[in-house]
Amino acid sequence: MVALTFLTRADCHLCDTARDTIAEAVAGRDVSVHEIDIDTDDDLSGQYGWDVPVVLLDGRQHSFHRVDANRLSKALVALGA
Repeated sequence: MVALTFLTRADCHLCDTARDTIAEAVAGRDVSVHEIDIDTDDDLSGQYGWDVPVVLLDGRQHSFHRVDANRLSKALVALGA
């Protein structure tokens, strides 16, 4: 199973778009999605600031600001999902 962590914040239009893209990319795949609002975590907020949304795959940064569906899908396949 691939662990996808989605770092976001409230009232973020890029995050809303990314959320939809992620949902499409993970549909039917062996992926666990964990969404975190960075404003609830001082360390994450300090690390990522205004660079949300951020997608981490198995703990490694895959994308930020915009999530490309094809690139994410290929990365998931490469990781066995």
